[in-house]
Amino acid sequence: MSEMTKFGADLIQAMSEALAHAQGKDVPGIRVQSVDLGSVDAKAVRQKLDLTQDEMAAVLGTSPSGYKKWEQGKRQPSGAARTLLRIMEREPEAVLRALSGEIKADESQSAAH
Repeated sequence: MSEMTKFGADLIQAMSEALAHAQGKDVPGIRVQSVDLGSVDAKAVRQKLDLTQDEMAAVLGTSPSGYKKWEQGKRQPSGAARTLLRIMEREPEAVLRALSGEIKADESQSAAH
């Protein structure tokens, strides 16, 4: 088999495996790992930290209105915000220590406007 033909056959096989994986089929040699972060109760975390909704939104880098939708159950946090909420739930003091300078700076900027 020529080099180009072998390359073509390998490429076709790889694409077939990728398609099977994308369709949820079991593909030998592929191991899938996932992490289930589950849901997080933003309001309970905020209350535990004794923060206002505006302060919590600033800590998470989101708008106050968006944060309020999380508490009301209209939306769910995702990505970095969800991860930070999970960390805040488990290690609240560490997060507040790490972000304390940023929170004070955000409050100063808000008061200036």
